[in-house]
Amino acid sequence: MKLIFFLSNIIIPIIVLIILICALKEKKEIFDIFLEGVKEGIKITYNVFPTLLGLFVAIGALRYSGILDIIIGFIIPICKWLKIPSEIMPLAVLRPISGSASIAVATDIMKNYGVDSKIGRIAATIMGSTETTLYTIAIYTSCIKIKKTEHIIIAALCADIIGIVTSVIVCNFIF
Repeated sequence: MKLIFFLSNIIIPIIVLIILICALKEKKEIFDIFLEGVKEGIKITYNVFPTLLGLFVAIGALRYSGILDIIIGFIIPICKWLKIPSEIMPLAVLRPISGSASIAVATDIMKNYGVDSKIGRIAATIMGSTETTLYTIAIYTSCIKIKKTEHIIIAALCADIIGIVTSVIVCNFIF
């Protein structure tokens, strides 16, 4: 364990050192290459920032306006019919939208029900088998300037729904 801890602490400095040695060996202008990379990173940040800002505002509005509770209220009867625990519905609704919000909800589920409970295991499986779909699509499509994303969003959300339902089925079967 100490070896792994030691290696994890020195691996990045070693990689940087290897890059510097290779660049010096090939007689490249290291600092100029670094500055070009920084300029490209700033351009990407500048292009993606409006999308991120809009997404964060929308997530905040969803979380604090009560709309999320209304949506979950509509979904709970369907969940009861499908034998999906209603306790995981906030996670299932937030997971495709926001990674940080879904982590907060998953943590809350773990605190309230325990990590080894059926609901805790379902929540953990959902976290591992789904993606922050809307965030990911917003970032990727804004970088390459794709405007028509409705088909991508529908397909990705269907994949998230399948991941959530499969998580529940697998956890009900195994546990």
